[in-house]
Amino acid sequence: MAPDSAVADPANSFDAIAAAERAAPATGPWALAMRRLRRNKGALAFGALFIVLVLIALAAPLWAQHVAHTGPYANHITDTIHEGGKQVDVVSVQGIPIGPQWLKAKGKFFLGADGNGRDIMVRLLYGARTSLEIGFVAALITSVLAIIFALIAGFYRGWVDGLLSRIMDVIWAFPVVILGVALGTALNIGGLKVGPVSVQAGSKVIPMMIIGIIYVPYMGRALRGQVLSLREKEFIDAARGLGAGPRRIMFSELLPNLSSTIIVFLPLAMANAILLEAALSYLGAGVQPPAPSWGVMINEGVDRITTAPHLTIVPGLMLVLTVLALNVFGDGVRDAFDPQAKIRVER
Repeated sequence: MAPDSAVADPANSFDAIAAAERAAPATGPWALAMRRLRRNKGALAFGALFIVLVLIALAAPLWAQHVAHTGPYANHITDTIHEGGKQVDVVSVQGIPIGPQWLKAKGKFFLGADGNGRDIMVRLLYGARTSLEIGFVAALITSVLAIIFALIAGFYRGWVDGLLSRIMDVIWAFPVVILGVALGTALNIGGLKVGPVSVQAGSKVIPMMIIGIIYVPYMGRALRGQVLSLREKEFIDAARGLGAGPRRIMFSELLPNLSSTIIVFLPLAMANAILLEAALSYLGAGVQPPAPSWGVMINEGVDRITTAPHLTIVPGLMLVLTVLALNVFGDGVRDAFDPQAKIRVER
């Protein structure tokens, strides 16, 4: 008597699964990482928030020219605006600036004015450009120097590794804010001249260089550890056997294997750079007034925290949103590319 239902042969089932796996295209580590990142909706949302903030910063000239009709340095301390059918001073006789006007003045002084009558919204957008530019360039400087240090120290080892590691230890030993304030104060007074390279005092290049150099040990030490591990692998021995020199091994064999770790570090390094720039500018060792920067704006608004709290709250809120977006997105990138969570960034 035939059974009511056929029972599948386990051997045939296993053969079918194996055949399907062989027929399916192989999934590489980058594809797996991107798949894990796409599943992290929170990280993608904060990444989108950061992109929106960048686009808003890029639109600063459009807002200044077509909406506010003023620039980030223009003073309107003696001007008046129409509010509620009467003329109101931009800065009162007591020195108190007007608050946010929203749509009362057709885009002018949308977030109010500062003590010099400058448009807060305009300076906020231009300050965003400054802070993001410094953070991005500083993160690139950190990445390039950390990669060079890691490749040279990790590949050659011995006295080369010892010398470079001791230099990194000296930088590591100083708290980042104290070291940044010391270097920023010195360079913003006398500038920098090394051979044909000359940087004027007060230039934005100074905080870029300072922040970029300060954070090299935080990234370089992790990359160096990976290089020390990778140089003992079989593919490095095979490259040596084929006659590859040190430079080719470092940049053609080792560097591609560091790419995922570098990608993990970049957004977190940029967040730290933006935060440190704000701290240095607040303390007077970063971006120099009257140039707009979130740290500069917070510093200028502290004295009027009771009479005009928007001077501090608005740039502080933008700083928090930007750093939060980068940190959450960076954590998502780390979880996607490093699911074992071997790499952590000191903050």
